[in-house]
Amino acid sequence: MAWRRKKGGGRKEPMFGLAAALSELRLSPADRIPGAGGSASKKSSRAKSDDIDDDEEELPRERKPRVSRSVAKRRSKSRGGRSIGRLVYWGAVLGLWGAIATVGLIVWVGAHLPAIQSLEIPKRPPTIQITGTDGSVLAVRGEMAGSNVALKDLPPYLPKAFIAIEDRRFYSHFGIDPWGIMRAAVANILHRGVSQGGSTLTQQLAKNLFLTQERTFQRKLQEVELALWLERKYSKTEILELYLNRVYFGSGAYGVEAASQRYFGKSAKHVTIAEAAMLAGLVKSPSRLAPNRNPEGAEQRAKTVLAAMADAKFISEAQAQASIGHPSYNVKPVGAGTVNYVADWIAEVLDDLVGQIDQSVVVETSIDPKLQAVAEAAVIDELAAKSVKFNVSQGALVAMSPDGAVRAMVGGRNYAESQYNRAVTAKRQPGSAFKPFVYLTAIEAGLTPETVRQDAPLDIKGWKPENYSHQYFGPVTLTQALAMSLNTVAVRLGLEVGAKNVVRTAHRLGISSKLDANASIALGTSEVSLVELVGAYAPFANGGLGVSPHVVTKIRTVDGKVLYVRPADQLGQVIDPHYVAMMNTMMQETLLSGTAHKAELPGWMAAGKTGTSQDFRDAWFIGYTANLVTGVWLGNDDSSPTKKATGGGLPVEIWTRFMKAAHQGVPPVPLPDSQPGGLLTTIAQAVSPSAPLAGAAVAPPSSVPPRPVPTRTSSVRPEADSGLDGWLMQRLFGR
Repeated sequence: MAWRRKKGGGRKEPMFGLAAALSELRLSPADRIPGAGGSASKKSSRAKSDDIDDDEEELPRERKPRVSRSVAKRRSKSRGGRSIGRLVYWGAVLGLWGAIATVGLIVWVGAHLPAIQSLEIPKRPPTIQITGTDGSVLAVRGEMAGSNVALKDLPPYLPKAFIAIEDRRFYSHFGIDPWGIMRAAVANILHRGVSQGGSTLTQQLAKNLFLTQERTFQRKLQEVELALWLERKYSKTEILELYLNRVYFGSGAYGVEAASQRYFGKSAKHVTIAEAAMLAGLVKSPSRLAPNRNPEGAEQRAKTVLAAMADAKFISEAQAQASIGHPSYNVKPVGAGTVNYVADWIAEVLDDLVGQIDQSVVVETSIDPKLQAVAEAAVIDELAAKSVKFNVSQGALVAMSPDGAVRAMVGGRNYAESQYNRAVTAKRQPGSAFKPFVYLTAIEAGLTPETVRQDAPLDIKGWKPENYSHQYFGPVTLTQALAMSLNTVAVRLGLEVGAKNVVRTAHRLGISSKLDANASIALGTSEVSLVELVGAYAPFANGGLGVSPHVVTKIRTVDGKVLYVRPADQLGQVIDPHYVAMMNTMMQETLLSGTAHKAELPGWMAAGKTGTSQDFRDAWFIGYTANLVTGVWLGNDDSSPTKKATGGGLPVEIWTRFMKAAHQGVPPVPLPDSQPGGLLTTIAQAVSPSAPLAGAAVAPPSSVPPRPVPTRTSSVRPEADSGLDGWLMQRLFGR
């Protein structure tokens, strides 16, 4: 302690007030050297009390208030200064990090955008224009986009309608509208949901051009960046023009021109104020407000747009009132025509023909618009009249030229209600319409139309096929058996030539579906489509050449560049012409005295076969001339039984109605090998001197039911039936 006093320089008196404060500036308690224990002197105890608040209780009471207020005041100021400093410091730190995060977010969002050099206005969506044989437009597929229209060519109230309802401050903002965003946010909070959007027309354009429709924070930030980019790169006029030519209006229409043509049947250059208001109103929800689907909703929305236009002083109140309730809508049902089944089929095969479509193209087809209209009327009218009677809900028709070019196709009775194509996609049991492949296999194995087989009950390992009439005629010729569609004879022939050979014949002629090589194949139990069945009959009409059913003949761009031309079929001869002549003779009898005797086609030589599947689920008729091969199917989509609808009934009636119209004014042409001087003509004249010449049907070999004749069962190739020569000798000389 003596050393401490020596070093301290003498005794220190306690100080108060200013002196105490100044002493704090010189020393702090932490700078003091602690005492040596409890024997500290009174002087050091008082000195220590100057700096330690806990010891202030030892000071006289009358002096303490003055000292504590002064010290507290200064300490409060000191602490306040330090708090403000901390706030400034941390505010700066947070601001810096916020700026870094914002820049990082912008960079990250920008990194997920397309490269800046690719941010040019993309091409309009490709359009697929489908035309008929006469060059007329049958349908349009893809995104229907009308031609671009300049802003100056539009009536001034049309773009103003969009500005009034979508972006009132379009000409004053820089791509995004802060006031609009705030207004939308308040409205959404009040409505506790998304009731308004704050997107500007520029943002909508950015979304339509470059982005998807997903609602994510990232996509919204990208939309903002692209909107700013668009505003910097293009003028307001250019942005508005781009918007009007690209925005979606529902029903596949993109741009005001396409929408105006779709809904009003006229150019956007000639729309009225009411029509302009309706178009502007569609943008909010094009699918829900499209006038062809929701005319009341579209009109109500148009009233809202008219009120907004009046409020923005774009039109007067009188004009708004005059336009309410007076829209000149000329809405036509979209996609109601059956030609749309053809258009869908084309859309499916287009990628295989020319690859992915990235530009608008014109698809030239083999469809004859007149025949298409006749086919549609035949199917729809006949079903409307008799569908209830026969419990038939659907029908399909395919007509093609003998070279496989489809001239008309009806995939159902109402495309607007069901887009399922029953002519191409549906596969059903053809029933007896499959029998020509069985008989052709037998003919190629050496039998002839005059070959006799037994029509009698049959038992194949417990399976007992029966005739439709449950009657049996005993010995019959193949011609008679096919004309009357006798099941037992067809099954016997199938077993005789082999089910696998029947399947090979059907595939060779054009059936592409999987066929089960079993005994029942002779009765058409394996499912096929209508278009492939009609295509497989075509060789009978063209002299035995294989065909591939097709509808596309040429594809070109709108500028005229040819992308595809259909090549000629290379399938070659799939039936020997001699056998074609025999089959035509047999199938002509079906229309003369057989199951299709109701078919009438005056002046034309026609042939074909009816078909009815088990429990009357499907009714078919495939008939042909040298000009056209046409097939008709009737039934129900759920495969439920009809009320005894047979191939010889309603399908034949539809076929006759269509074929009469299709052949009107067309010079008659005989079936292959029945032309003047041909094989069938020679035979007909030899058998009956009074038989008609070219173009007329060959007389039936015998009446129905046939008289009993000896049955030949010893061999598939009986000596007397040795192919064409044996058949010819029988017809000419009765052998």
